[in-house]
Amino acid sequence: MPYALFSNDAKLSKAYPTEADVWKHARLSGLVVDVASEEEKAAPRPVLDNDYEIKPCRPDPQEDPARNQAEREAELEFQLGS
Repeated sequence: MPYALFSNDAKLSKAYPTEADVWKHARLSGLVVDVASEEEKAAPRPVLDNDYEIKPCRPDPQEDPARNQAEREAELEFQLGS
């Protein structure tokens, strides 16, 4: 099942094939912060900012998660000049 970024049960992003894909795009968009407790100071854990959540979802009727991923990767390559 595909995954997307949500806020208060409202879908904010396109659907992507895996949860890891959404995490990657959220990090690149600046939506991920590293948080460390006293026990975890040496290894902070990533957390979504502003109470965002990544959840499984059904893609919209005209949406293809694999195509969304390919388009996002191509966009990133273009921005990075690769």
